[in-house]
Amino acid sequence: MHKVIAGSLMPILLLVGSVGVGGNAFAEEPPLTRDVPIQEFQNRAETPSYNYDAPPQGLFRRIQFAESFEEELGFRRTHEIVPINPTDVFRSDQPTVFIVFSVYPHYESYQVFGVCFPEQVEGLDPKKSLTRDTMYLALEDESGYLKLAAPAEGWRPGKYKVEIYVGWQINPANLLGTMRFTVANGS
Repeated sequence: MHKVIAGSLMPILLLVGSVGVGGNAFAEEPPLTRDVPIQEFQNRAETPSYNYDAPPQGLFRRIQFAESFEEELGFRRTHEIVPINPTDVFRSDQPTVFIVFSVYPHYESYQVFGVCFPEQVEGLDPKKSLTRDTMYLALEDESGYLKLAAPAEGWRPGKYKVEIYVGWQINPANLLGTMRFTVANGS
């Protein structure tokens, strides 16, 4: 029996030995292509660039400003956050601006951050944030909200921007998009 096994393995060992020794016993190596720019292999027309100065895309099913929100029991017995009076124009006496969103199902928990800046507001530095909020999304969460409280002196008329970040901290790599709202004159 030992002799039969050794005899049946002999052709395989010869085949492996000839490939291992010469390296090209059965095929020639393909020709090398030299000095070809990598851009020729990339199809840039099909890959649009991502605009971080626009509302976030991809992760969010829906994201919008609202005057308030309410919590409803979803069809899977989950808590769904829905906007009340969606708008991107607020009164100066509005105590809070809400960003209400829904996200696609996810396999890991994460946080959504909103940082509000006065983009075009007289007397305010556009690089200094006014308010921010964070919402933790657990594995089962598919909706949420950010609550942007008015500054101590209230909302001044003008244009505001909110940078939306996703992850565990706020840094340039986590920026997902920017949303804008307006505070109108008067109450």
